[in-house]
Formats: sequence, C-alpha cells, structure tokens
Amino acid sequence: MNQSALLSRRFEDTVRILHIITRLILGGAQENTLLTCEDLIRTYGDDVLLVTGPPLGPEGSLLERARAGEVPTVVVPSLRRAINPVHDIRAYRAIFRIIREFRPDVVHTHSAKAGILGRAAAWRQHVPAIVHTVHGAPFHPYQPRLARLFIAACERWAARRCHRLISVADAMTELLVSAGVAPREKFVTIYSGMEVEPFLQAGEHRHRMREQLGYSETHFVVGTIARLFHLKGHEDILRAAGYLIPRFPQVRFLWVGDGLLRARLERQIRQAGWSSYVRLVGLVPPEKLPEYLAAMDAVVHPSLREGLARVLPQALLAGKPVVSYDVDGAREVVQTGETGFLVPARDWVGMAHAIAQLIETPALGSQFAERGRRLCMERFSHERMTAQIRKVYEDVLKNRQDQ
Repeated sequence: MNQSALLSRRFEDTVRILHIITRLILGGAQENTLLTCEDLIRTYGDDVLLVTGPPLGPEGSLLERARAGEVPTVVVPSLRRAINPVHDIRAYRAIFRIIREFRPDVVHTHSAKAGILGRAAAWRQHVPAIVHTVHGAPFHPYQPRLARLFIAACERWAARRCHRLISVADAMTELLVSAGVAPREKFVTIYSGMEVEPFLQAGEHRHRMREQLGYSETHFVVGTIARLFHLKGHEDILRAAGYLIPRFPQVRFLWVGDGLLRARLERQIRQAGWSSYVRLVGLVPPEKLPEYLAAMDAVVHPSLREGLARVLPQALLAGKPVVSYDVDGAREVVQTGETGFLVPARDWVGMAHAIAQLIETPALGSQFAERGRRLCMERFSHERMTAQIRKVYEDVLKNRQDQ
C-alpha cells in the first residue's frame, strides 16, 4: 500500500497518537498533556500512547493519575531533563523503537528534551503528522549566552522536523519567530485547557479551608502556586513581604508547591521572623487546587519565565484577582486595571504596591475577578483545547494526503 493510501485509511479509522513528554510531574505542561490524552481516548475514541521519562525530583508525579484515567503509559528510564549524551542516546533509541512498534499516525511532543528526541525519531520514520507544543520557551535571557544560542539552534533544527507547532500563548509564537526557530505560518496558538467547573465552584470550600489553615476572615491571604524553583520569584515575594507585613499586619502568604529551594526559602522565612505570616503547604494534587484557591484573597505569580501560567486563569475562574510579572503570555490573561495587575519582571516594589491596593480596596479585587472569570470560562476549557488540537492533527493528515 502506498503512503497516500495509508494516510487515507488511517484518517478514516481511529487515529493512533503518540504523545511524548520529558517528565510527568505536577505541572502545567504535564496536566495539559494528560488531559489531552484522556479527551482523545474518551471523546474521540483514538488509540493513544503516552511516553514519558521518570518523574524524578521533589515536584510530584502524575503517573498514577494517568494510569487511573486509563491512559496507556510507557516510562523510558533514560529520558531525563538534564543533557547527558549517554542517557540521551538511550532515550532516542527507546523512543525510536516505540514509534516503530506503535506505528502512530501522529507524534505529538512536549517539553524541550522530549521535543528534540521525539521529533528526530518520528521524522526519521516518516510519521505522517508530527506536532510539537511550546509550553514555555526553552531558551531565555537568564541562561548563559552560549547555552541560549545552543538551545535555540537545537530548536531550529527540530522545528524543521515537524509539521506544526502549537503555542500555548501568542507570546510564545512571537518569541520563537523572532529567534528564527520557524516561520509564523507554522504556528497555531491553543490555550492550555483545564477542568473549569471545579474552579468556578471553589467558593464552596472557602470557610472550611480557611478554618483548616488557621485563617480568620480578617486575614488577607496572598497565595502563590508554583514550584519552589529557580526563576519562580519566591525571593521577590519575601522582599514584598518585608514592605507589606509592617503596614498590613493582617496579611498572610500561602505557598502551594515544593521543589529544590524549599529548605533555603524556609530558612529565609525563619530568619526574618515571618513563620506566622508565610505558610508552605507543599505539593497538592491538582484536584485539590480549587480548595486552596478558595482560601486565598489574591494570587501573586512572580515567575520570570512561563508560557502562560495556568494558575492565572485558574485563579480568575476561582474568583481571585491576580498580580503577575509581565512575562511571556501573562498579558493574554492579566490586563492591568481589568483583571488584575501586571508589573515589570523583578519589580517587587511594584508587586508590593499592587497587593497593597487589593488589601485596601477589596471591591477592586472582586471586579477584577469577575471580569477575568468571564474571559477564562470558555477560553481555557480542556474540551475546547483538545478539539483544537485534534483539528490540527486532521489538517496535517489531510494536507499530507493531498501531497
């Protein structure tokens, strides 16, 4: 059977889709990928296989959820985030074998390492449709220059070995186009979807969660949901806390997440004498996030690099105003004076002043959250995301069939 006939047969039948991601930790890209796989199986009846590396480190794991959701999953032990020639060669060979055995119609890659290795292996085997999602730019200004140039060159090489690139925000497309990774027409923006309803109903948990966490209704709780990792901005929150705590003794900070910097950050909190003001609750299962958001009065997200942080629409859906650094796709959700406050990256003073406005004017935060909720309700549903992603698959397969 020639390739044209094979493409036609496959498109008419169930589509076989292989997703590849470097780590299935608790994170936005990982939740996005898992929801996509679940929707493709349940809604479209597709034959899906998810390939991932081991979820090493303190950031938690979504492997059990994948298995509980009946997403067929293969763990490749050598697929790691860090560059290691021995591991990377083994991971490439393993991915190559999986593609050869599974014979997918579509290979969809996520994250930098899996994106490079997966696209290379799929291209070599002439997979009909190869798609890569840019969840966040793999190169950024905070890297050493040589590392940034090397990674950008790798991305340009890999972009020539796929048919479409999906960005989770228009800002990602602009960044990669300006870096010469691929022409603009190769990109499509599809916002990262989530289960919307639990966040819309978050308010039901407010009284119970605040009581459980030891907050009274007089406290103003500033929440942050992020890994305790480099470039996530927790140090800037502590600087802002130094401004806010003396002026607003009712302010409290609630951090959800874990990571490599936890011990250092806890030491800084103790040394400042703020243990009663800043609470770290560690990792929280994704399904519990609406409950913790319910306990918050505002959400601050001072990360220095993101695609489009899922916590921003999640907070707005839960009825919480947001303060975010103006990086990458944040402005596609946070509009200053409309849904929250955007401040320049690393401007912790501006962040502190924005939080102060929300403390002093509670009605302002309510207005922001209501506008943001209307914006996010449809845009960020996972059903819409998966429908758009599957349309990308269909378009690529049809175009390949017509060639």
